[in-house]
Amino acid sequence: MEAVAINTERKFKMDHCGLPTLIEHFYKWEQQKPHAVYLRQPIGDLWIEYTWREVGEQARRMAMALKAMDLAPKSHIGIISKNCAHWVMSDLAIMMAGHISVPFFPTLTADQLQAVLEHSDTQVLFVGKLDSWDIMKAGIPASMPVITYPPYSGGAPVAGDHFLKWDDLMAQYPALQNNYIPQHADLMTICYTSGTTGVPKGVMLSYYAFATLQESVKDQLGNELPEIVYFSYLPLNHMAERLVVESASLASGGMIAFAESLDTFARNLAETRPTHFLAVPRIWTKFQQGVFAKIPPKKLNRLFKIPILSGMIKKKIKKTLGLDRAKYVLTGAAPMPEALFRWYRTLGVPIREGYGMSENTAACTSMRLDRIKFGTVGEPQEGVELKIDPNTGEILMKCEWVMEGYYKQPELTAQVLRDGWLYTGDRGRIDEDGFLIITGRVKELFKTAKGEYVSPFTLESGFATNPDIEQICVVGAGMPQPMALVVLSDEGKKKARKEIEDGLMASLSEVNGQVFPYERIQRLIIVPDAWNVETGIMTPTLKIKRNAIEDKYGAAFEKWFDRAETFIWA
Repeated sequence: MEAVAINTERKFKMDHCGLPTLIEHFYKWEQQKPHAVYLRQPIGDLWIEYTWREVGEQARRMAMALKAMDLAPKSHIGIISKNCAHWVMSDLAIMMAGHISVPFFPTLTADQLQAVLEHSDTQVLFVGKLDSWDIMKAGIPASMPVITYPPYSGGAPVAGDHFLKWDDLMAQYPALQNNYIPQHADLMTICYTSGTTGVPKGVMLSYYAFATLQESVKDQLGNELPEIVYFSYLPLNHMAERLVVESASLASGGMIAFAESLDTFARNLAETRPTHFLAVPRIWTKFQQGVFAKIPPKKLNRLFKIPILSGMIKKKIKKTLGLDRAKYVLTGAAPMPEALFRWYRTLGVPIREGYGMSENTAACTSMRLDRIKFGTVGEPQEGVELKIDPNTGEILMKCEWVMEGYYKQPELTAQVLRDGWLYTGDRGRIDEDGFLIITGRVKELFKTAKGEYVSPFTLESGFATNPDIEQICVVGAGMPQPMALVVLSDEGKKKARKEIEDGLMASLSEVNGQVFPYERIQRLIIVPDAWNVETGIMTPTLKIKRNAIEDKYGAAFEKWFDRAETFIWA
Protein backbone atom coordinates (compact mmCIF):
# COMPACT_ATOMS: atom_id res chain seq x y z
CA MET A 1 0.00 0.00 0.00
CA GLU A 2 1.13 3.48 -0.84
CA ALA A 3 2.22 5.95 1.83
CA VAL A 4 0.92 9.47 1.40
CA ALA A 5 3.54 12.21 1.26
CA ILE A 6 2.28 15.29 3.11
CA ASN A 7 4.28 18.51 3.17
CA THR A 8 5.36 20.00 6.49
CA GLU A 9 2.93 22.92 6.46
CA ARG A 10 -0.08 20.72 5.69
CA LYS A 11 1.00 18.14 8.28
CA PHE A 12 1.17 20.91 10.91
CA LYS A 13 -2.37 22.03 10.04
CA MET A 14 -3.63 18.48 10.27
CA ASP A 15 -1.96 17.84 13.63
CA HIS A 16 -3.43 21.05 15.07
CA CYS A 17 -6.82 20.92 13.37
CA GLY A 18 -8.97 20.57 16.49
CA LEU A 19 -12.12 19.80 14.50
CA PRO A 20 -14.06 16.56 15.06
CA THR A 21 -13.70 13.86 12.42
CA LEU A 22 -16.83 12.31 10.91
CA ILE A 23 -16.65 9.23 13.12
CA GLU A 24 -16.39 11.46 16.21
CA HIS A 25 -19.56 13.20 15.07
CA PHE A 26 -21.23 9.77 15.01
CA TYR A 27 -20.05 8.94 18.53
CA LYS A 28 -21.59 12.22 19.71
CA TRP A 29 -25.05 11.55 18.24
CA GLU A 30 -24.91 7.94 19.39
CA GLN A 31 -24.63 9.26 22.95
CA GLN A 32 -26.78 12.39 22.74
CA LYS A 33 -29.82 11.02 20.92
CA PRO A 34 -29.59 7.22 20.91
CA HIS A 35 -33.33 6.68 20.35
CA ALA A 36 -33.73 9.15 17.47
CA VAL A 37 -34.05 7.57 14.01
CA TYR A 38 -30.93 7.90 11.88
CA LEU A 39 -31.57 5.59 8.88
CA ARG A 40 -34.91 4.76 7.19
CA GLN A 41 -34.91 1.93 4.67
CA PRO A 42 -37.95 1.19 2.49
CA ILE A 43 -38.66 -2.47 1.79
CA GLY A 44 -41.86 -2.89 -0.17
CA ASP A 45 -44.61 -0.96 1.59
CA LEU A 46 -42.72 -0.85 4.88
CA TRP A 47 -40.11 1.53 6.25
CA ILE A 48 -37.48 -0.13 8.45
CA GLU A 49 -36.05 2.38 10.94
CA TYR A 50 -32.67 2.27 12.68
CA THR A 51 -31.90 4.59 15.59
CA TRP A 52 -28.47 6.06 16.19
CA ARG A 53 -27.93 3.44 18.93
CA GLU A 54 -29.05 0.58 16.67
CA VAL A 55 -26.80 1.77 13.84
CA GLY A 56 -23.94 2.03 16.33
CA GLU A 57 -24.61 -1.46 17.67
CA GLN A 58 -24.45 -3.04 14.21
CA ALA A 59 -21.46 -0.97 13.09
CA ARG A 60 -19.57 -1.84 16.29
CA ARG A 61 -20.25 -5.58 15.89
CA MET A 62 -19.07 -5.41 12.28
CA ALA A 63 -15.96 -3.50 13.37
CA MET A 64 -15.18 -6.40 15.75
CA ALA A 65 -15.68 -8.86 12.88
CA LEU A 66 -13.19 -6.90 10.78
CA LYS A 67 -10.71 -6.82 13.65
CA ALA A 68 -11.04 -10.59 14.01
CA MET A 69 -9.79 -10.98 10.42
CA ASP A 70 -6.38 -9.85 11.66
CA LEU A 71 -5.88 -7.40 8.80
CA ALA A 72 -2.98 -4.99 8.69
CA PRO A 73 -3.74 -1.55 10.19
CA LYS A 74 -5.42 0.83 7.74
CA SER A 75 -6.30 -1.92 5.29
CA HIS A 76 -8.50 -1.11 2.31
CA ILE A 77 -12.07 -2.38 2.65
CA GLY A 78 -14.34 -2.23 -0.42
CA ILE A 79 -18.08 -1.52 -0.63
CA ILE A 80 -20.15 -2.30 -3.71
CA SER A 81 -23.89 -1.80 -3.37
CA LYS A 82 -26.69 0.50 -4.28
CA ASN A 83 -27.63 2.95 -1.54
CA CYS A 84 -29.10 1.39 1.57
CA ALA A 85 -28.87 1.50 5.36
CA HIS A 86 -26.15 -1.16 5.50
CA TRP A 87 -23.95 0.86 3.12
CA VAL A 88 -23.68 3.54 5.82
CA MET A 89 -23.32 0.98 8.62
CA SER A 90 -20.44 -0.76 6.85
CA ASP A 91 -18.72 2.57 6.19
CA LEU A 92 -18.97 3.41 9.90
CA ALA A 93 -17.66 -0.05 10.81
CA ILE A 94 -14.63 0.44 8.56
CA MET A 95 -13.85 3.73 10.32
CA MET A 96 -14.37 2.22 13.79
CA ALA A 97 -11.98 -0.62 12.96
CA GLY A 98 -9.27 1.81 11.83
CA HIS A 99 -9.39 0.89 8.16
CA ILE A 100 -9.91 2.81 4.88
CA SER A 101 -13.11 2.53 2.84
CA VAL A 102 -12.97 2.03 -0.93
CA PRO A 103 -16.49 2.30 -2.35
CA PHE A 104 -17.25 1.33 -5.96
CA PHE A 105 -20.02 2.10 -8.43
CA PRO A 106 -22.72 -0.63 -8.26
CA THR A 107 -22.95 -0.73 -12.08
CA LEU A 108 -19.44 -2.03 -12.82
CA THR A 109 -18.85 -4.96 -15.13
CA ALA A 110 -16.87 -7.97 -13.91
CA ASP A 111 -13.71 -6.77 -15.70
CA GLN A 112 -14.08 -3.24 -14.32
CA LEU A 113 -14.63 -4.52 -10.80
CA GLN A 114 -11.62 -6.82 -10.99
CA ALA A 115 -9.45 -3.95 -12.22
CA VAL A 116 -10.35 -1.56 -9.39
CA LEU A 117 -10.21 -4.29 -6.73
CA GLU A 118 -6.67 -5.15 -7.78
CA HIS A 119 -5.54 -1.56 -8.23
CA SER A 120 -6.96 -0.46 -4.85
CA ASP A 121 -5.42 -3.39 -2.90
CA THR A 122 -8.83 -4.16 -1.43
CA GLN A 123 -8.56 -6.81 1.32
CA VAL A 124 -12.25 -7.39 2.14
CA LEU A 125 -15.37 -6.54 0.13
CA PHE A 126 -18.89 -5.67 1.34
CA VAL A 127 -21.53 -6.66 -1.23
CA GLY A 128 -25.15 -5.52 -1.11
CA LYS A 129 -28.00 -4.38 -3.36
CA LEU A 130 -26.98 -5.07 -6.96
CA ASP A 131 -28.96 -5.47 -10.17
CA SER A 132 -26.27 -7.32 -12.12
CA TRP A 133 -24.64 -9.51 -9.49
CA ASP A 134 -24.57 -12.63 -11.69
CA ILE A 135 -22.46 -10.73 -14.23
CA MET A 136 -20.35 -8.83 -11.72
CA LYS A 137 -19.31 -11.59 -9.30
CA ALA A 138 -16.82 -13.11 -11.76
CA GLY A 139 -14.63 -10.04 -11.16
CA ILE A 140 -14.07 -10.84 -7.46
CA PRO A 141 -10.94 -12.89 -6.71
CA ALA A 142 -11.83 -16.30 -5.26
CA SER A 143 -9.55 -15.70 -2.26
CA MET A 144 -11.11 -12.35 -1.27
CA PRO A 145 -13.28 -12.36 1.87
CA VAL A 146 -16.77 -11.10 0.98
CA ILE A 147 -19.42 -9.92 3.46
CA THR A 148 -22.97 -9.75 2.12
CA TYR A 149 -25.69 -7.44 3.41
CA PRO A 150 -29.05 -8.88 4.52
CA PRO A 151 -31.41 -9.43 1.56
CA TYR A 152 -33.11 -6.35 0.14
CA SER A 153 -36.06 -6.55 -2.21
CA GLY A 154 -35.23 -5.46 -5.73
CA GLY A 155 -31.58 -6.33 -5.79
CA ALA A 156 -29.71 -8.54 -3.35
CA PRO A 157 -28.91 -11.53 -5.58
CA VAL A 158 -26.26 -13.00 -3.32
CA ALA A 159 -28.28 -15.84 -1.82
CA GLY A 160 -26.62 -19.21 -2.32
CA ASP A 161 -23.09 -17.83 -2.54
CA HIS A 162 -20.80 -19.08 0.21
CA PHE A 163 -19.82 -15.72 1.62
CA LEU A 164 -19.82 -14.30 5.13
CA LYS A 165 -23.29 -12.98 5.93
CA TRP A 166 -23.91 -9.74 7.80
CA ASP A 167 -26.50 -11.20 10.18
CA ASP A 168 -24.29 -14.18 11.02
CA LEU A 169 -21.45 -11.83 11.97
CA MET A 170 -23.87 -9.73 14.06
CA ALA A 171 -24.71 -12.83 16.07
CA GLN A 172 -21.10 -13.98 16.34
CA TYR A 173 -19.30 -10.84 17.52
CA PRO A 174 -19.89 -8.46 20.43
CA ALA A 175 -20.00 -4.72 19.93
CA LEU A 176 -16.71 -2.82 19.93
CA GLN A 177 -16.54 -0.92 23.23
CA ASN A 178 -13.79 1.62 22.70
CA ASN A 179 -14.13 4.59 20.34
CA TYR A 180 -11.38 4.57 17.72
CA ILE A 181 -10.21 8.17 17.10
CA PRO A 182 -8.32 8.58 13.81
CA GLN A 183 -5.63 11.17 13.18
CA HIS A 184 -6.64 13.97 10.83
CA ALA A 185 -3.77 13.01 8.51
CA ASP A 186 -5.09 9.45 8.17
CA LEU A 187 -6.81 8.49 4.94
CA MET A 188 -10.55 8.03 5.41
CA THR A 189 -11.43 6.82 1.95
CA ILE A 190 -10.20 6.18 -1.58
CA CYS A 191 -12.85 7.26 -4.05
CA TYR A 192 -12.59 5.93 -7.60
CA THR A 193 -13.70 8.36 -10.28
CA SER A 194 -16.25 7.37 -12.89
CA GLY A 195 -13.66 7.57 -15.66
CA THR A 196 -14.93 9.58 -18.64
CA THR A 197 -11.55 8.91 -20.22
CA GLY A 198 -9.14 6.11 -19.43
CA VAL A 199 -8.89 4.03 -16.25
CA PRO A 200 -10.67 5.32 -13.12
CA LYS A 201 -8.40 7.07 -10.65
CA GLY A 202 -8.36 6.44 -6.89
CA VAL A 203 -8.76 9.80 -5.15
CA MET A 204 -7.25 9.70 -1.64
CA LEU A 205 -9.15 11.79 0.90
CA SER A 206 -8.18 12.28 4.53
CA TYR A 207 -10.24 12.77 7.67
CA TYR A 208 -8.86 16.31 7.61
CA ALA A 209 -10.50 16.99 4.25
CA PHE A 210 -13.98 16.10 5.48
CA ALA A 211 -13.50 17.86 8.83
CA THR A 212 -12.39 21.18 7.32
CA LEU A 213 -15.03 21.03 4.60
CA GLN A 214 -17.89 20.42 7.03
CA GLU A 215 -16.65 23.37 9.07
CA SER A 216 -16.69 25.55 5.93
CA VAL A 217 -20.24 24.64 4.84
CA LYS A 218 -21.95 24.35 8.24
CA ASP A 219 -23.62 27.75 7.97
CA GLN A 220 -24.95 27.02 4.46
CA LEU A 221 -26.61 23.65 4.96
CA GLY A 222 -29.31 24.42 7.47
CA ASN A 223 -27.90 22.66 10.52
CA GLU A 224 -30.07 24.98 12.60
CA LEU A 225 -33.31 23.34 11.41
CA PRO A 226 -35.21 21.49 14.17
CA GLU A 227 -35.58 18.46 11.88
CA ILE A 228 -33.11 17.59 9.12
CA VAL A 229 -33.99 14.90 6.60
CA TYR A 230 -31.86 13.75 3.66
CA PHE A 231 -33.01 11.55 0.76
CA SER A 232 -30.34 9.26 -0.67
CA TYR A 233 -30.55 7.83 -4.19
CA LEU A 234 -27.56 9.06 -6.24
CA PRO A 235 -24.64 6.60 -5.89
CA LEU A 236 -23.22 6.92 -2.37
CA ASN A 237 -19.74 6.13 -3.61
CA HIS A 238 -19.91 9.31 -5.74
CA MET A 239 -18.38 12.18 -3.82
CA ALA A 240 -21.32 14.61 -4.21
CA GLU A 241 -23.76 12.19 -2.55
CA ARG A 242 -21.16 11.16 0.01
CA LEU A 243 -20.70 14.82 0.98
CA VAL A 244 -24.26 16.16 0.78
CA VAL A 245 -25.92 13.11 2.37
CA GLU A 246 -23.68 10.82 4.44
CA SER A 247 -21.05 13.32 5.57
CA ALA A 248 -23.60 16.09 6.14
CA SER A 249 -25.88 13.77 8.13
CA LEU A 250 -23.03 12.82 10.45
CA ALA A 251 -22.06 16.45 10.97
CA SER A 252 -25.65 17.66 11.51
CA GLY A 253 -27.26 14.67 13.20
CA GLY A 254 -29.88 14.54 10.43
CA MET A 255 -31.82 11.49 9.30
CA ILE A 256 -31.27 9.67 5.97
CA ALA A 257 -34.09 7.99 4.07
CA PHE A 258 -33.30 5.86 1.02
CA ALA A 259 -34.96 5.15 -2.29
CA GLU A 260 -35.67 1.46 -2.72
CA SER A 261 -35.62 1.35 -6.52
CA LEU A 262 -36.24 3.39 -9.64
CA ASP A 263 -39.84 2.17 -9.70
CA THR A 264 -40.51 3.36 -6.14
CA PHE A 265 -38.38 6.52 -6.32
CA ALA A 266 -41.27 9.00 -6.64
CA ARG A 267 -43.27 7.35 -3.86
CA ASN A 268 -40.27 7.08 -1.52
CA LEU A 269 -39.40 10.75 -2.09
CA ALA A 270 -43.00 11.90 -1.50
CA GLU A 271 -43.16 9.87 1.72
CA THR A 272 -39.80 11.20 2.95
CA ARG A 273 -40.38 14.92 2.26
CA PRO A 274 -36.68 15.80 2.75
CA THR A 275 -35.45 19.15 4.00
CA HIS A 276 -32.24 18.69 1.98
CA PHE A 277 -32.24 17.40 -1.59
CA LEU A 278 -29.65 17.05 -4.35
CA ALA A 279 -30.53 16.26 -7.97
CA VAL A 280 -28.90 16.58 -11.38
CA PRO A 281 -30.58 18.70 -14.10
CA ARG A 282 -32.01 15.66 -15.89
CA ILE A 283 -34.00 14.77 -12.78
CA TRP A 284 -35.27 18.34 -12.34
CA THR A 285 -36.38 18.27 -15.99
CA LYS A 286 -38.20 14.95 -15.53
CA PHE A 287 -40.00 16.30 -12.46
CA GLN A 288 -41.15 19.29 -14.52
CA GLN A 289 -42.24 17.11 -17.43
CA GLY A 290 -44.27 14.98 -15.01
CA VAL A 291 -46.11 18.10 -13.87
CA PHE A 292 -46.66 19.26 -17.45
CA ALA A 293 -48.08 15.84 -18.36
CA LYS A 294 -50.91 16.51 -15.90
CA ILE A 295 -51.30 20.26 -16.47
CA PRO A 296 -50.02 21.72 -19.77
CA PRO A 297 -47.56 24.63 -19.35
CA LYS A 298 -49.86 27.29 -20.82
CA LYS A 299 -52.73 26.32 -18.55
CA LEU A 300 -50.42 26.14 -15.55
CA ASN A 301 -49.06 29.62 -16.25
CA ARG A 302 -52.61 30.99 -16.37
CA LEU A 303 -53.44 29.32 -13.06
CA PHE A 304 -50.27 30.74 -11.48
CA LYS A 305 -51.62 34.25 -12.17
CA ILE A 306 -54.73 33.70 -10.03
CA PRO A 307 -53.67 34.80 -6.50
CA ILE A 308 -55.38 32.33 -4.16
CA LEU A 309 -55.49 29.43 -6.60
CA SER A 310 -51.83 29.93 -7.46
CA GLY A 311 -50.68 29.27 -3.90
CA MET A 312 -52.85 26.18 -3.60
CA ILE A 313 -51.56 24.69 -6.86
CA LYS A 314 -47.91 25.37 -6.04
CA LYS A 315 -48.34 23.79 -2.63
CA LYS A 316 -50.00 20.73 -4.18
CA ILE A 317 -47.22 20.32 -6.77
CA LYS A 318 -44.49 20.55 -4.14
CA LYS A 319 -46.25 18.08 -1.87
CA THR A 320 -46.81 15.64 -4.73
CA LEU A 321 -43.10 15.80 -5.58
CA GLY A 322 -42.14 15.46 -1.92
CA LEU A 323 -40.41 18.87 -1.85
CA ASP A 324 -42.82 20.85 0.32
CA ARG A 325 -40.31 20.86 3.22
CA ALA A 326 -37.19 21.28 1.06
CA LYS A 327 -35.12 24.25 2.26
CA TYR A 328 -31.68 23.35 0.94
CA VAL A 329 -31.99 22.21 -2.64
CA LEU A 330 -28.92 21.67 -4.80
CA THR A 331 -28.06 20.79 -8.39
CA GLY A 332 -24.79 20.05 -10.13
CA ALA A 333 -22.87 17.77 -12.52
CA ALA A 334 -24.24 19.52 -15.63
CA PRO A 335 -25.52 22.98 -16.64
CA MET A 336 -29.03 23.87 -15.50
CA PRO A 337 -31.08 26.04 -17.89
CA GLU A 338 -32.06 29.41 -16.45
CA ALA A 339 -35.71 28.83 -17.40
CA LEU A 340 -35.75 25.68 -15.29
CA PHE A 341 -34.23 27.51 -12.32
CA ARG A 342 -36.87 30.23 -12.59
CA TRP A 343 -39.74 27.76 -12.92
CA TYR A 344 -38.77 26.03 -9.67
CA ARG A 345 -38.26 29.35 -7.90
CA THR A 346 -41.80 30.26 -8.97
CA LEU A 347 -42.94 27.10 -7.19
CA GLY A 348 -41.00 28.10 -4.08
CA VAL A 349 -38.21 25.56 -4.57
CA PRO A 350 -34.97 27.61 -4.46
CA ILE A 351 -32.52 25.40 -6.32
CA ARG A 352 -28.87 26.37 -5.99
CA GLU A 353 -26.06 25.25 -8.24
CA GLY A 354 -22.67 24.09 -7.06
CA TYR A 355 -19.43 22.88 -8.58
CA GLY A 356 -16.88 20.39 -7.37
CA MET A 357 -15.17 17.10 -8.13
CA SER A 358 -13.85 14.07 -6.28
CA GLU A 359 -10.40 15.66 -6.12
CA ASN A 360 -11.71 18.53 -3.95
CA THR A 361 -14.25 16.48 -1.98
CA ALA A 362 -17.00 17.78 -4.31
CA ALA A 363 -16.80 21.37 -3.04
CA CYS A 364 -15.37 24.34 -4.91
CA THR A 365 -18.10 26.92 -5.55
CA SER A 366 -21.74 27.28 -4.51
CA MET A 367 -24.69 29.62 -4.74
CA ARG A 368 -25.76 31.47 -1.64
CA LEU A 369 -29.51 31.77 -1.12
CA ASP A 370 -29.20 35.55 -1.16
CA ARG A 371 -26.74 35.68 -4.09
CA ILE A 372 -28.15 33.85 -7.10
CA LYS A 373 -26.65 34.48 -10.51
CA PHE A 374 -27.93 32.34 -13.36
CA GLY A 375 -25.42 31.05 -15.89
CA THR A 376 -22.77 30.60 -13.19
CA VAL A 377 -21.94 27.91 -10.64
CA GLY A 378 -21.75 30.39 -7.79
CA GLU A 379 -18.90 31.90 -5.81
CA PRO A 380 -15.90 30.22 -4.19
CA GLN A 381 -16.81 28.28 -1.08
CA GLU A 382 -15.40 29.87 2.08
CA GLY A 383 -11.79 28.75 2.27
CA VAL A 384 -11.39 28.32 -1.49
CA GLU A 385 -9.01 30.31 -3.70
CA LEU A 386 -9.71 30.38 -7.43
CA LYS A 387 -7.74 31.53 -10.45
CA ILE A 388 -7.74 30.90 -14.20
CA ASP A 389 -4.67 29.73 -16.10
CA PRO A 390 -4.05 32.59 -18.57
CA ASN A 391 -2.72 30.24 -21.25
CA THR A 392 -5.31 27.45 -21.24
CA GLY A 393 -8.31 28.93 -19.44
CA GLU A 394 -8.14 26.03 -16.95
CA ILE A 395 -9.72 26.54 -13.52
CA LEU A 396 -7.22 26.24 -10.68
CA MET A 397 -8.34 26.01 -7.06
CA LYS A 398 -6.78 25.77 -3.63
CA CYS A 399 -8.38 24.71 -0.33
CA GLU A 400 -7.79 22.56 2.75
CA TRP A 401 -9.99 19.69 1.53
CA VAL A 402 -8.10 18.91 -1.67
CA MET A 403 -7.12 15.24 -2.10
CA GLU A 404 -3.78 13.87 -0.97
CA GLY A 405 -3.27 12.46 -4.47
CA TYR A 406 -4.21 9.56 -6.75
CA TYR A 407 -3.57 6.11 -5.28
CA LYS A 408 -0.45 4.52 -6.81
CA GLN A 409 -0.26 7.20 -9.52
CA PRO A 410 2.38 9.73 -8.40
CA GLU A 411 3.05 11.00 -11.93
CA LEU A 412 -0.61 11.77 -12.52
CA THR A 413 -0.83 13.35 -9.07
CA ALA A 414 2.08 15.64 -9.93
CA GLN A 415 0.24 16.77 -13.07
CA VAL A 416 -2.86 17.99 -11.24
CA LEU A 417 -1.38 19.12 -7.89
CA ARG A 418 1.19 21.81 -8.55
CA ASP A 419 2.49 24.46 -6.14
CA GLY A 420 -0.50 23.91 -3.87
CA TRP A 421 -3.04 24.35 -6.68
CA LEU A 422 -5.43 21.73 -8.03
CA TYR A 423 -5.61 21.81 -11.82
CA THR A 424 -9.25 20.87 -12.30
CA GLY A 425 -9.24 20.04 -16.00
CA ASP A 426 -12.26 22.33 -16.44
CA ARG A 427 -12.16 25.57 -18.41
CA GLY A 428 -13.89 28.69 -17.17
CA ARG A 429 -13.78 32.33 -16.26
CA ILE A 430 -14.50 34.46 -13.22
CA ASP A 431 -16.88 37.35 -13.88
CA GLU A 432 -16.74 40.88 -12.48
CA ASP A 433 -18.76 39.86 -9.38
CA GLY A 434 -16.55 36.88 -8.55
CA PHE A 435 -18.92 34.20 -9.88
CA LEU A 436 -17.44 31.23 -11.75
CA ILE A 437 -18.65 30.32 -15.24
CA ILE A 438 -17.77 26.87 -16.62
CA THR A 439 -17.01 26.84 -20.34
CA GLY A 440 -16.00 23.20 -20.87
CA ARG A 441 -13.30 20.62 -20.32
CA VAL A 442 -9.72 21.38 -21.34
CA LYS A 443 -9.27 17.96 -22.98
CA GLU A 444 -12.66 18.01 -24.74
CA LEU A 445 -11.77 20.86 -27.06
CA PHE A 446 -11.43 19.70 -30.65
CA LYS A 447 -9.97 21.38 -33.73
CA THR A 448 -12.04 21.60 -36.91
CA ALA A 449 -10.64 21.34 -40.44
CA LYS A 450 -10.49 25.16 -40.40
CA GLY A 451 -7.93 25.06 -37.58
CA GLU A 452 -10.30 26.55 -34.99
CA TYR A 453 -10.88 25.08 -31.53
CA VAL A 454 -14.47 24.28 -30.50
CA SER A 455 -15.83 23.59 -27.00
CA PRO A 456 -18.61 20.97 -27.30
CA PHE A 457 -19.80 21.70 -23.76
CA THR A 458 -20.78 25.26 -24.70
CA LEU A 459 -22.78 24.17 -27.73
CA GLU A 460 -24.50 21.29 -25.95
CA SER A 461 -25.62 23.57 -23.13
CA GLY A 462 -27.64 25.60 -25.61
CA PHE A 463 -29.99 22.65 -26.24
CA ALA A 464 -30.76 22.08 -22.56
CA THR A 465 -34.20 23.71 -22.71
CA ASN A 466 -35.50 21.51 -25.54
CA PRO A 467 -37.77 18.87 -23.91
CA ASP A 468 -37.50 16.59 -26.95
CA ILE A 469 -33.77 16.01 -26.32
CA GLU A 470 -32.68 13.46 -23.74
CA GLN A 471 -28.97 13.35 -24.64
CA ILE A 472 -26.71 15.29 -27.00
CA CYS A 473 -23.06 15.09 -28.00
CA VAL A 474 -21.29 17.58 -30.30
CA VAL A 475 -18.51 16.15 -32.50
CA GLY A 476 -16.38 17.55 -35.31
CA ALA A 477 -12.64 16.97 -34.92
CA GLY A 478 -11.08 17.44 -38.35
CA MET A 479 -14.44 18.27 -39.97
CA PRO A 480 -15.37 21.59 -41.67
CA GLN A 481 -18.13 22.27 -39.09
CA PRO A 482 -19.41 20.59 -35.91
CA MET A 483 -22.30 18.13 -35.89
CA ALA A 484 -24.49 17.04 -32.98
CA LEU A 485 -25.73 13.54 -32.22
CA VAL A 486 -29.11 13.55 -30.48
CA VAL A 487 -31.08 10.96 -28.50
CA LEU A 488 -34.76 11.87 -28.18
CA SER A 489 -36.54 11.98 -24.83
CA ASP A 490 -39.60 9.84 -24.13
CA GLU A 491 -41.66 12.99 -24.68
CA GLY A 492 -40.00 13.63 -28.03
CA LYS A 493 -40.51 10.08 -29.25
CA LYS A 494 -44.28 10.55 -28.99
CA LYS A 495 -44.29 13.43 -31.48
CA ALA A 496 -44.49 13.45 -35.27
CA ARG A 497 -41.19 13.86 -37.12
CA LYS A 498 -42.18 17.30 -38.46
CA GLU A 499 -42.95 18.60 -34.97
CA ILE A 500 -39.65 17.26 -33.63
CA GLU A 501 -37.66 18.85 -36.45
CA ASP A 502 -39.41 22.20 -35.97
CA GLY A 503 -38.39 22.19 -32.31
CA LEU A 504 -34.85 21.11 -33.10
CA MET A 505 -34.56 23.84 -35.72
CA ALA A 506 -35.65 26.49 -33.21
CA SER A 507 -32.97 25.30 -30.75
CA LEU A 508 -30.35 25.03 -33.49
CA SER A 509 -31.04 28.54 -34.78
CA GLU A 510 -30.77 29.96 -31.26
CA VAL A 511 -27.47 28.18 -30.57
CA ASN A 512 -25.90 29.03 -33.94
CA GLY A 513 -26.95 32.65 -33.59
CA GLN A 514 -24.85 33.07 -30.44
CA VAL A 515 -21.51 31.56 -31.52
CA PHE A 516 -18.72 32.22 -34.00
CA PRO A 517 -19.29 31.02 -37.60
CA TYR A 518 -16.73 28.20 -37.23
CA GLU A 519 -18.65 26.87 -34.19
CA ARG A 520 -22.04 26.64 -35.89
CA ILE A 521 -23.54 23.16 -35.96
CA GLN A 522 -24.12 21.97 -39.52
CA ARG A 523 -26.03 18.70 -38.98
CA LEU A 524 -28.22 17.16 -36.28
CA ILE A 525 -28.06 13.36 -36.29
CA ILE A 526 -30.99 11.71 -34.49
CA VAL A 527 -29.78 8.29 -33.34
CA PRO A 528 -32.26 5.57 -32.32
CA ASP A 529 -30.56 4.00 -29.30
CA ALA A 530 -30.21 5.68 -25.92
CA TRP A 531 -26.74 5.95 -24.42
CA ASN A 532 -26.35 4.29 -21.06
CA VAL A 533 -23.88 2.77 -18.61
CA GLU A 534 -24.50 -0.79 -19.80
CA THR A 535 -23.37 -0.01 -23.35
CA GLY A 536 -20.25 1.75 -22.07
CA ILE A 537 -21.16 5.15 -23.55
CA MET A 538 -21.94 6.79 -20.21
CA THR A 539 -20.14 6.77 -16.89
CA PRO A 540 -21.95 5.63 -13.71
CA THR A 541 -22.56 9.35 -13.03
CA LEU A 542 -24.31 9.65 -16.41
CA LYS A 543 -21.59 11.65 -18.15
CA ILE A 544 -20.97 10.91 -21.81
CA LYS A 545 -17.73 9.18 -22.75
CA ARG A 546 -16.82 11.08 -25.89
CA ASN A 547 -14.26 8.52 -26.97
CA ALA A 548 -16.99 5.86 -26.84
CA ILE A 549 -19.19 8.05 -29.08
CA GLU A 550 -16.31 8.30 -31.55
CA ASP A 551 -15.85 4.53 -31.48
CA LYS A 552 -19.54 3.81 -32.05
CA TYR A 553 -20.41 6.39 -34.70
CA GLY A 554 -17.12 7.76 -36.02
CA ALA A 555 -17.11 5.69 -39.22
CA ALA A 556 -20.32 7.43 -40.34
CA PHE A 557 -19.33 11.03 -39.54
CA GLU A 558 -18.02 11.90 -43.02
CA LYS A 559 -21.00 10.28 -44.76
CA TRP A 560 -23.46 12.20 -42.56
CA PHE A 561 -21.67 15.50 -43.04
CA ASP A 562 -21.68 15.17 -46.82
CA ARG A 563 -25.46 14.89 -46.94
CA ALA A 564 -27.45 18.03 -47.75
CA GLU A 565 -30.24 17.93 -45.16
CA THR A 566 -29.92 19.50 -41.70
CA PHE A 567 -31.63 16.62 -39.89
CA ILE A 568 -30.48 13.05 -40.45
CA TRP A 569 -32.40 10.17 -38.89
CA ALA A 570 -29.71 7.53 -38.43
